[in-house]
Amino acid sequence: MKNSFTQSMAWLHTWAGLIFGWLLFAIFVTGTLAVFDKELDHWMQPEIPATEVPQADAARRAIAYLQAHEPQAGNWGISLPSERSPGLRVSTGERRHGPVVQLDPHTGEAIEVRDSVGGNFFFRFHFTLDLPRNWGIFVVGALALVMLAALVTGIVIHKKIFKEFFTFRPNKGQRSWLDFHNASAVLLLPFHLMITYTGLVIFMLIYIPAGVDALFAGDNRAYFQAQGNARLEQPGGLARQPAALVDVAPLLAQAEARLGPIGGLNIRNPNTAAARIEIRPGLGNRIALAKGQAMVFDGVSGQLLGDVVEWRAAPLTQRVMAGLHFAQFGGYPMRWLYFVCGLVSCLMIASGLVLFCVKRGRKYTSAEAAVRRWYRVAEVCNVGFVSGLLLACVGLLWASRVLPVELAQRESWEVRAFFGVWLLALLHAGIRPVRRAWIEQLLLTALLCIGLGALGGLGDAMRLGVAACALVLGVLLGLLVWRLWQAQWGTQKARSGRCMEAGA
Repeated sequence: MKNSFTQSMAWLHTWAGLIFGWLLFAIFVTGTLAVFDKELDHWMQPEIPATEVPQADAARRAIAYLQAHEPQAGNWGISLPSERSPGLRVSTGERRHGPVVQLDPHTGEAIEVRDSVGGNFFFRFHFTLDLPRNWGIFVVGALALVMLAALVTGIVIHKKIFKEFFTFRPNKGQRSWLDFHNASAVLLLPFHLMITYTGLVIFMLIYIPAGVDALFAGDNRAYFQAQGNARLEQPGGLARQPAALVDVAPLLAQAEARLGPIGGLNIRNPNTAAARIEIRPGLGNRIALAKGQAMVFDGVSGQLLGDVVEWRAAPLTQRVMAGLHFAQFGGYPMRWLYFVCGLVSCLMIASGLVLFCVKRGRKYTSAEAAVRRWYRVAEVCNVGFVSGLLLACVGLLWASRVLPVELAQRESWEVRAFFGVWLLALLHAGIRPVRRAWIEQLLLTALLCIGLGALGGLGDAMRLGVAACALVLGVLLGLLVWRLWQAQWGTQKARSGRCMEAGA
């Protein structure tokens, strides 16, 4: 540690940023990709048709399928087509976790769809690092605290913060890396603070359970019931009395007028006098995350039994925070804004990691062996966790298309492909000179991004958008590779010139 407060903050910013920056980069990259998780789902399962069907018609076809194939099930779950998820899915498990069947929204017939982790893998990795859920949430929460510390210490050590916002000197080596790191950090400082803090608020009951422990003896269900989220309990006897289901179309219209766009519905105790239809809103029409809310109707008479409740101040605040983090409001303009901000944030973290090695390169070259080995580890991790992770992400997309459709445990093989490519990238970085490793991995990533369109699936706007976005990112990575190659070539020419002069 240093003597002055500013020097101490600079020390903390540097070393915390390096040691934890590799995992923070992975969290930000996967979080940025998760902005378009539904679109990636659709691209990775090309069998799902992208057609516009009225939700009422799709619901009727889904109920007809369930009546024919699962009439005795105690719960029917139906996910309706939407702008971002054009598929129609049905299930019979609680909370839509049972076996899922994909239906054609036009015909109501079951369609064979390849198993794939989809874009949900990036979403899950973003807050668990693919660790067991509770462990992953705690690890990512700790990293979020480190990110907050890095942001605060960065504000402290950059006294000329507004001047640095307008300062960028290209082609100046270490100075250019520092200018870009500072400018990108200052430009998106409000976004960085918001996205990091709200990420912690989402899991506040896991990180800080003291309130629930004190007031509700640790019973989370009682806590949510106190907020008005209690589920209507039904008399058990009615579940044994057969009865016909009401037409869901009027109920969907009534719910849409109250809730906005509809995401799906659950039918409990179908075909009995105890049938209850829960219609839940889709995400995207308000900042406060509406997860868990639903309108409940009598499944026989269609009478409204339970309306959505008005949230109290505390849960409303938490849901607004969660909504800000998930960006489920504002439609595609807001989603693209978050995506671009996420990309710049990734570049900010990556430039800080690279800056550490660029700044200390010459100094550590003449240091003792132990210090040089540590510096080499930092260089290898920079390559493996930055370009290697990018390569693994695009490798997952390729695996979703090139693995045999009939492969058993196909989802697991996609995940193995992701981590396998990432591990190979780390090994490659360890055996190659650092600059060549950067160029080779980024070049391969760029080529794979550009080649995604060649895998097919360009028949609708959503899949075409995924391929076009990958093409743009591939071209940008290609330009970066070109600049790195030019810099390496210039360095080699300069060294050759000095050698020739020395020989003369």
